Amino acid sequence: MLSSHQKWFLRIFLIVAILAVGGYTFSRLGSVNPATGHGDSLAVLAGIRLPTGFKMKLFATGIIDARSMTRGKNGTLFVGTRQAGKVYAIVDENGDKTADKVYTIAENLYMPCGVAFRDNSLYVAEVNRVLRYDDIENSLASPALPVVVNDSFPSDAAHGWKFIRFGPDGKLYVPVGAPCNVCENSDARYSSIMRMNPDGTQLEIFAAGIRNTVGFDWHPETGQLWFTENGRDWMGDELPPDELNCAPVPGLHFGFPYFHGRQIPDPVFAEGRDPASFVSCIQELGAHVAALGMRFYTGRMFPEKYLGQIFIAEHGSWNRKKKSGYRISLVTLENGRPTSYKAFAEGFEKDDHVSGRPVDIEQLDDGSLLISDDFSHAIYRISYEP
Repeated sequence: MLSSHQKWFLRIFLIVAILAVGGYTFSRLGSVNPATGHGDSLAVLAGIRLPTGFKMKLFATGIIDARSMTRGKNGTLFVGTRQAGKVYAIVDENGDKTADKVYTIAENLYMPCGVAFRDNSLYVAEVNRVLRYDDIENSLASPALPVVVNDSFPSDAAHGWKFIRFGPDGKLYVPVGAPCNVCENSDARYSSIMRMNPDGTQLEIFAAGIRNTVGFDWHPETGQLWFTENGRDWMGDELPPDELNCAPVPGLHFGFPYFHGRQIPDPVFAEGRDPASFVSCIQELGAHVAALGMRFYTGRMFPEKYLGQIFIAEHGSWNRKKKSGYRISLVTLENGRPTSYKAFAEGFEKDDHVSGRPVDIEQLDDGSLLISDDFSHAIYRISYEP
């Protein structure tokens, strides 16, 4: 039998372990609001650094564990979560670019990170299945039970949370991450991006050799799929880089677990493998920055030089000696090839103290950008005024 002191110690140990696994290791992240127990959105706003003419304001607060975002036909912002198990609907009723109402339209789900909207229906990706909520914008206060679109995905929690989005071909793209840090697996679904019809039929692998992607978009002119990829851990602070990749056609293999970045060999799995057999990344990103959501900018609010360029939400490192990421970065393109990779919005982390962690990027009709933050439980809006 455990003594009362031992039971107390065990409870504390379990709480700390759960928080660490969930990515909320406060002692490492710092800047926790003592009143709420999470990051501080006001501290983010106070410390944010943007190019001249840009500003960032709060769009919504109290959106616990805000992750991936999508917008409905009527402008409703839908937000998925990972740890919270909820899906939110955020409504700006008066058009002032600030949230007026927040609905919880689903809860007790299995890491419902991914959200996508099509034909008046909201698609929600859990780890092992995709659900569909029909006529959702007309029933935010009391949505009907969802339809199961496809429940044939693996149920592994490791890299199991998903970002989903409909492509220009009308298919829903659904990634399946590696169930490990780095490994081989005989099940070809792992380490891939899959796609299927909106009704869940014809599920197939579109691209392979991808450790884990939690953000992708299609080039506004070529229609080619571009995606971020999180690099493996435990090769040191500076290796390997996270990646920005381009998949112009289906059937490509992007190297995981054999090669990373621009054909950096894996110390365990590269032996006997020809790097020429795999597609190299189109842009190396920072090591361990945890590059997640990305968007091609297609709006008209920002200066013309941003049109067609890529914004990336870098969630931030968790095991690097000096933190990296915790920012919105910008990849500029020329003739379809990256020419620069640099910071656009900084200040979510300063001197190893973190107040926020960007996750996803969504563009509003006016050309401003929304940024979700699962650490400060907020959504920000970045706008531009000359």
